[in-house]
Amino acid sequence: MIDGPRLPPASGGPAKHLVVFLHGYGADGNDLVDIGRHWAPILPDTAFVSPHAPEPCAQAPMGRQWFPLTTIDVHLIAEGVRHAAPAVDAFLDAELASLGLTDAALALVGFSQGTMMALHVGPRRRSPIAGIIGYSGMLAGPERLGEEATGKPPILLVHGAADPVVPVMALHAAVPALGAAGFETEWHVAPGLEHGIDGDGLQLGAAFLRRVLR
Repeated sequence: MIDGPRLPPASGGPAKHLVVFLHGYGADGNDLVDIGRHWAPILPDTAFVSPHAPEPCAQAPMGRQWFPLTTIDVHLIAEGVRHAAPAVDAFLDAELASLGLTDAALALVGFSQGTMMALHVGPRRRSPIAGIIGYSGMLAGPERLGEEATGKPPILLVHGAADPVVPVMALHAAVPALGAAGFETEWHVAPGLEHGIDGDGLQLGAAFLRRVLR
């Protein structure tokens, strides 16, 4: 069972919503949980959790991975997200149950490999979730999304124009594929940004979550 750092609602009351961060390749849950601290004043009734991926990372001994990722190969990535999805789903089920919430109160926020996971798992949950944010990632297996999606949550994609790890063309490929599958998708390309999340990206994410977690 995967686990990771949690932040209770800033309001001090029971959680009305849950935001789950899915980190990138070679990192762990501690890498993104501080974004929850940044967003907490805007989303005071929201609990945040940032699980560590289940596998040790082959390329970064201290880090974790959702699945092996040595090259941006769309076929291997599609296989990888399918292999890793059950562990993420089980974690989401347990986390929602512990808070007494349903999928309608859930938003996923991914970075890089975590975005690949979020864009796979989120649309295939048993019930529609509130929304998905994907930073610096890509959509795996777009040709199967339309037939497999059980819900069509709104999606925000943010990517750096100068990303040398996952090129920004991944965003430009994902947007029409998501649209063709019936997803309402917003996107933003950050000029000059490499593989990371900048202040504008955080602000866009906060505004998106405040809207979808009404």
